[in-house]
Amino acid sequence: MEQYKYWLSEVKWPNCDLCGKDLLLTREWSTNEITQILYTAEVLHQMFKDNIAAVCFNSGVAVSQFRDKSTRTRFSFSFAANLLGLTVRDLDEEQSQVSHGETVRETANMIAFLTEIFGIRDDMFLGEGHAYMKEVAAALDEGYEKGILNQRPGIINLQSDIDHPTQTLADLLHLKRYFGSLPNLKGKKMAVTWAYSPSYGKPLSVPQGLIELMPRFGMEVTLAHPKGYDLLPEVIEAAQMNASESGGSFTMVNSMEKAFTDADIVYPKSWAPYSVMEKRTALFRKNDRKGLAGCEKESLLLNAKYKNWECSEEKMALTVAGNALYMHCLPADISGVSCKEGEVTAGVFDKYRTLTYKQAGYKPFIIAAVILNNRFSDPAGVLETLRKRKTKRVCF
Repeated sequence: MEQYKYWLSEVKWPNCDLCGKDLLLTREWSTNEITQILYTAEVLHQMFKDNIAAVCFNSGVAVSQFRDKSTRTRFSFSFAANLLGLTVRDLDEEQSQVSHGETVRETANMIAFLTEIFGIRDDMFLGEGHAYMKEVAAALDEGYEKGILNQRPGIINLQSDIDHPTQTLADLLHLKRYFGSLPNLKGKKMAVTWAYSPSYGKPLSVPQGLIELMPRFGMEVTLAHPKGYDLLPEVIEAAQMNASESGGSFTMVNSMEKAFTDADIVYPKSWAPYSVMEKRTALFRKNDRKGLAGCEKESLLLNAKYKNWECSEEKMALTVAGNALYMHCLPADISGVSCKEGEVTAGVFDKYRTLTYKQAGYKPFIIAAVILNNRFSDPAGVLETLRKRKTKRVCF
């Protein structure tokens, strides 16, 4: 009960009203607002463990639109909506009028009549995903202002070309719980590094989201990648600014070993070169299938030059006490298991398998926390009412 009391007091940040505020980029949210989401997620997580129902909607729809493949995030969104009492409906563009040329403005309004929240993933092409989410937001604003919609649904970015906020917030919650508190993260060294993958076109949004978010909590973040695998310049600039403001640090190196040395946390993850993603977007806009195939071949050949960028036992030995926390957004390319050569050795991954699964397990509660804060002006009051009501989630 005391733990609940503490978490609920933390949800009541002054001047921290998230009601109606979309989650598109973590940079658009204050540190207090981000912290409020973490504590809300912890209350929801504990309620679930204690078999207390968190249903705060008697009806309503959560619409998901995945323009790229997904397992963890797709199911996390569905679980989160269900936890709060919402019905999930997927927008399948191939089964809708979108495939026949229906405009974003029309689609957004037509599926929003009883909708509380939109979850959108659009991460494949630079300059496309975030812009699309902003277009949907503008269409919903217009629909609400003109009286077409009785309410303006909230929007959650479930991964764009710039950021993957629900992933990085789940990562932050994992770090908070692993190290004991947010203040304990200050001064912790985190290596966000590129790692070899035999696949092509992995989005930049996870490493970009990590290097922007983690320095805000005083962490010392090192970004490592081979030459040419740059991230968006605006993200690098934001990471440097966040580190400066928090007293943390942000550095860039071209060596995985340098990044791992004395690191407390390592996050080796493959992504496509920024220049390749730019080229890919241009080819996509021209619908150049042959060009896209050539781009893929070129990228895979480039990747193959850096097969030594693998999270191995030898590299882990360079970390603090040889026992840094390994993290990954999953699925990881595991050498000798899911691929011949990949991001991480089977030995390292198996050592941290349980922890990476726990890391993934926070995402449904982060998404539920974002939904709850978006739809209610007093989230702490809602949680306290639900806790006191003690309706069993599973009756037996």
